[in-house]
Amino acid sequence: MAQTIWIARHGNRIDFVRPEWFDTAERPYDPHLSPDGEIQARELGDRLQGEGITHIFASPFLRTVQTANYVADILDLPIKLEWGLCEWLNPGWMKEMPETLPPETLKKQFSRIDLSYRSVVQPQYPETDKLCQQRTAKTARLLVENYSTDLLWIGHGASVVGAAIGLLGESREIKASLCCLVKLAHRNSRWAMELNGDTSHLSQSETIVRLN
Repeated sequence: MAQTIWIARHGNRIDFVRPEWFDTAERPYDPHLSPDGEIQARELGDRLQGEGITHIFASPFLRTVQTANYVADILDLPIKLEWGLCEWLNPGWMKEMPETLPPETLKKQFSRIDLSYRSVVQPQYPETDKLCQQRTAKTARLLVENYSTDLLWIGHGASVVGAAIGLLGESREIKASLCCLVKLAHRNSRWAMELNGDTSHLSQSETIVRLN
């Protein structure tokens, strides 16, 4: 059965633009989008118009929810919060399990969030690189088992890479810059990559890719 999966990374984040933000932030491991990140998210939504996407899944981190919300407004779709697509829970990046806003609190700001949805995978802190890849690959496989239509997943650098490899079933170099697009198509009983980290829809894109 034909199916297309679009995988996007969130837009630029405030601590990439203003590193000092981290020092006084209430939730330092859950930054919001920077102003240029908001522009990237809108451009992502414009790019995906008319692609036949039926469901949007997003990591529960604020930057991914914000990115998903811009896209969801343009595509007129709800947002399902999926922990399996979350950031790599790397103890070298974060000293503890990162605090994120509760779904009910996010819903007050982002009304398109579907509170009835339950994540197919729950990550455990801390994660090694291998565990993160296994978690995101498992998430990808479960989502395509549960949904047969065209889907959009919005995550982070590590989850874009892990989810794509999880479906392709082989180690590949996956490009995962900010607000990029990976497009996977299921044709003739196999997955093929039709776009790899495409940023042609962005007016501004990264020159140096940061995964964390």
